[in-house]
Amino acid sequence: MRETALVRNGKTLLSGIDPVHRAERTADAVSVKDRTLYFCPSPLYGYGLERLLERIETEAPNSAVLCVEAEGELYELSEKNIPPSLAANKKFRITNICGGEGLCAFIRETWGARAFRRVETVRFTGGWQLYPELYDSLCEDIRREIAVDWSNALTLTKLGRLYIRNALRNLSLVPRFPSISNFSFGEASVLVLGAGPSLDETLDALASRFKEKLSVPESRAFKIICVDTCLGALKERNITPDLAVILESQHWNLRDFIGCRGWEVPAAFDLSALPESAEILGGEGFLFMTPWTPLRIFERLKTAGLLPAVIPPLGSVGLSAVEIARRVSRGKIICAGLDFSFTQDKYHAGGTPGHREKLNAHTRLHGIMNAAAFNPASIAAESKSGFSVRTNPAMQNYRDLFEREFAGDPRLFDIEGSGLPLGIKTLSLDEALSLLEKRGIFTAELHREEKPDLLTEKVQAFVDGEKKRLNELRDILTSEAAAYQRLSVLIDECDYLWAHFPDYSGGRRPPMGEIASGGQKSLSFLKRLRSEIDPMLKLLGRVNNL
Repeated sequence: MRETALVRNGKTLLSGIDPVHRAERTADAVSVKDRTLYFCPSPLYGYGLERLLERIETEAPNSAVLCVEAEGELYELSEKNIPPSLAANKKFRITNICGGEGLCAFIRETWGARAFRRVETVRFTGGWQLYPELYDSLCEDIRREIAVDWSNALTLTKLGRLYIRNALRNLSLVPRFPSISNFSFGEASVLVLGAGPSLDETLDALASRFKEKLSVPESRAFKIICVDTCLGALKERNITPDLAVILESQHWNLRDFIGCRGWEVPAAFDLSALPESAEILGGEGFLFMTPWTPLRIFERLKTAGLLPAVIPPLGSVGLSAVEIARRVSRGKIICAGLDFSFTQDKYHAGGTPGHREKLNAHTRLHGIMNAAAFNPASIAAESKSGFSVRTNPAMQNYRDLFEREFAGDPRLFDIEGSGLPLGIKTLSLDEALSLLEKRGIFTAELHREEKPDLLTEKVQAFVDGEKKRLNELRDILTSEAAAYQRLSVLIDECDYLWAHFPDYSGGRRPPMGEIASGGQKSLSFLKRLRSEIDPMLKLLGRVNNL
């Protein structure tokens, strides 16, 4: 077996000349940094790993080593020959998981979320030569996952307090807005519209082909789901969507509804979205929930029967619209305007708020060129139609997430244009419109599970329970008696008070032993926790009065 491991497929995997010292010299040459995951492809006998882990223990205590072996026989070789003391080290793991998603999940389960800030590849053997592209791809998947996790943590730090405040205020909508899971378009095909530059061509073709049918949803053979940003573009062309998806939690999103007040368009509304957005369109409302981070209050909402359908956090309202389309229709789903790219003169389609602002500011001295196209972060990319467009890393991440989430669904199609390829079948504009025409007309179905009066009582009972919990926590924090056991329970149950703290985001609050010892760090946490209680109680008091 040892000879097999040294040479495989004509490639030398392990040097026959002092391989142990060669590996140890490699370990000594590694630039050891804290909060780093060292990715070691094909470790074979594990030479050099002990030396690297010794350095990590002393120089980078929050780093770790992950070995991956894609070859079955070589994985068995490694498991038999790597010393038990090394295998028992909590900073070391070896696996044969060769899928990016599964490997990232393995890392989270082993070391927790956001345990690392970077990933570095260390090659102790030549085994990586058997599957070089696979190992490079896995390393890149881990690197991307780390970047996304930290980006999400920054978003939580900035907006986490706003999310929970919006969600609690929006509880008053639950008796009137049923969950989106109760709504259905049946077998109807759905056209999902994003606000990218390519949307203009699609809308012009729709207006030319379907004409007056576009203003009367009941008269056409397909349904339209749009993101809120493109409502203005549809209104300009007298196209009435069947459902608008509203996700944004901040006030600047209100500009998406300029000229659309009282349009009576049904809306799918995220529980953490800006409450003022819920009433503008004046149509029916449906709720869904995007859990921005794991919180105990979500479990209590579910137990109370108040949690609407849960949509996974996808980061982009366009991706959320596609996921909602998959849930409310059993027919074909055609995407348009989900570009994740832009051109030199357009970031969004005409009629959207950003494009209107550009036109309004246009003078002889101020052009309408898209400044984002000339930003240092902007990069060139090839569209699905083969010509050059501009994009940026954030948009590329959304495109990659789209492919990971939806590429396996055969019902999904995309329309050719200036957008990035999404990993699903691309149709010409004429093919897409013909496909939409083939479907029959299906009436939207709505099934209400509970009466509004009963839901109102449930909301009031839930809010009263939260107020009682917060009052008890405040009493403990302001009393001289230290009820540490109950304090620990309440800190966990009221995690929405501190989940956005930069040093504790994502559920990593100080351990109770540290709090009981009265250290400066835990004291700072408790003071900040106390400052969050009164504003939250005031907000809950307003919810009960709605």
